[in-house]
Amino acid sequence: MTSTSDPVNAFVRPDSYLTLHYRIELVTGPAAGSVFANTFDGRPATLQMGMGQWAPGMEAALLGRAEGERFSFDLPAAQAYGERNPDLLQRVTRAMMVEHADPESQFEPGDMVEFSAPNGGRYSGVLKELDENTALFDFNHPMAGSDLHIEVSLLGVL
Repeated sequence: MTSTSDPVNAFVRPDSYLTLHYRIELVTGPAAGSVFANTFDGRPATLQMGMGQWAPGMEAALLGRAEGERFSFDLPAAQAYGERNPDLLQRVTRAMMVEHADPESQFEPGDMVEFSAPNGGRYSGVLKELDENTALFDFNHPMAGSDLHIEVSLLGVL
């Protein structure tokens, strides 16, 4: 008796561990037309589904896809990293920055600065403006407010 085995395809599930190449282009927003990330010209990335590494809408577009598949999709900002929230633009005093920063720190607009939250967590903001008394930070996700075009090549699905 001979047996033939059909190849078994692995499909992306909500708890899958993926090896993939991806390219994320910002379609709208201040950086429209720019590429936010591209692994196609280097080493592949890994992604643990459901762990918050990608926005839920981005992960949802991967569900049910087969190992070896190459595809692209578009996501509006609301399904990716959300719209920009003006409440996440926060002005802080220079004194507060100095109190919570390394004394050797030099701050320039465009810098990503990490802060400690009262609950012990950490959060980051981009320094937008700096004057003698205050600093303006943007705590929105860098891709908030941008529609995305995403290309994916699923190399492995576990």
